[in-house]
Amino acid sequence: MKSQRKKYSSEFKTRVVLEALSGRRTLSEIGSEYAVHPNLITKWKTQALEVLKQGFDHRDTTSRLTEKDKLIDDLYRKVGKLEYSLDWLKKKMGLGD
Repeated sequence: MKSQRKKYSSEFKTRVVLEALSGRRTLSEIGSEYAVHPNLITKWKTQALEVLKQGFDHRDTTSRLTEKDKLIDDLYRKVGKLEYSLDWLKKKMGLGD
């Protein structure tokens, strides 16, 4: 029979990561208290720090969104031109829809 993986709530992960970030105790001590492997604590800590970095880079996020919007607009414009050209060619060749 397969054993199911443990699922931890976000509140639990936050509590453990905050404890690890405080630096008062080692990862092994924290892992023993919360019954979590130190490698998993390190993984959660890395993820939390990455999310924090993204939160402070809000200008970078908005610039990426505008670049994405520009790309989408450009692609729609190209598709529209191609559809127009295709319709024109069909009309000239006498092909009906």
